[in-house]
Amino acid sequence: MRILTFDIGGDFIKYGICNEKFKLLETHKVPTESEKGGQVLIEKIISIIESFDNIDRIAVSTAGQVDSENGIVVYSTAKIPYYTGMMVKKLIENKTGIKTFVENNVNAAAIGEAVFGAAKGEDNFICLTYGNGIGGALFIDGKVYKGSRSSAGEIGHMIIHTGGKQCNCGGEGCYECYASATALINSVNKVVKEPLDAFQIFEKENINRPEIRSEIDKWIDEIIAGLINITYIFNPPLIVLGGGIMNEDYIIDLIDRKIYNRLMDNFRNVNIVRSRLGNNAALLGAAYEAAKL
Repeated sequence: MRILTFDIGGDFIKYGICNEKFKLLETHKVPTESEKGGQVLIEKIISIIESFDNIDRIAVSTAGQVDSENGIVVYSTAKIPYYTGMMVKKLIENKTGIKTFVENNVNAAAIGEAVFGAAKGEDNFICLTYGNGIGGALFIDGKVYKGSRSSAGEIGHMIIHTGGKQCNCGGEGCYECYASATALINSVNKVVKEPLDAFQIFEKENINRPEIRSEIDKWIDEIIAGLINITYIFNPPLIVLGGGIMNEDYIIDLIDRKIYNRLMDNFRNVNIVRSRLGNNAALLGAAYEAAKL
C-alpha cells in the first residue's frame, strides 16, 4: 500500500509517501500560502496528489477543527481564510477517486505518538504542539477525544491572561499569544536590533545574551503555567510536547526543573516528554488512520 500523507500548517504543507509498514519513503515541503484561502489550498493539495502515481490512500492532517468522520473543516481561524466548512474529503475523493482520511493535525500527531512514538502503549495522555500557535489533542481511553462538535483540545485558546493580547481566534489573553513559538519570536525581537527566528534565538551567541535569555525564561514560565492548568484539569500520566522548537534542550530542561516544584504533590507523577516523531508525527498518524479505510 502507498499512502500519500499531508500535514497542512499555517506556513508549510509537508507531505510524503508512506508504505504499508508506516515508513516514510520520501518527504517534501512547500509553502501553504494560507492567505490565499481554503479553496486555493485544496487546489494545491489536489495538484500535488496528481503529480504522483499508484497512490492507494490519501491522508490529510490539517490546521483547523475537523469532523474526521465526514472529512470537513468545521472551523478555522483567520489564518486560513474561507477554510471553515471546507469539505476536504469529498473534494479530494471526487477529483482523484482515491479514498481519503482527514483529521486535525495535532489529533493526527497524537495518534502517531500513541502508535509509533513517545506515547506508545499509553491509553491516556495530552499532546501539545508549539509553533505558529499552540495545538492540543486529548487522548483518552485509547482514542482521541473529539468533544460534542469535533472541536475538543483547543488548548491554545484557553485564557491565561484576562483582557490580554488579541488572538486571531477573536479572543484575548489566549495561551498561544504568550507561549507559542511565534510569541517567543515577537518578544525577543522587541529587545534586539536584528530580527531572529526561533532557531537563531537558541544559537549559543544569542541565548547567552542576558536580554534574550530573560525573554526565553519568561516565555518558558508561560508554557509552564499552561502545563500546570492542563495537569490540574486532566491529571494525565503523560504530556507529549511537539513542534520544532521543542527540540531545544534548554526548554525541556528548564520545564523539568521548574514545573514539579509548582505542582501540588498529588500531581507530580505527570511525565512531560518531547515528541519522539518530531515533524513526522502528524504524517504518520494520519497515514495510520487512512490505511484503515
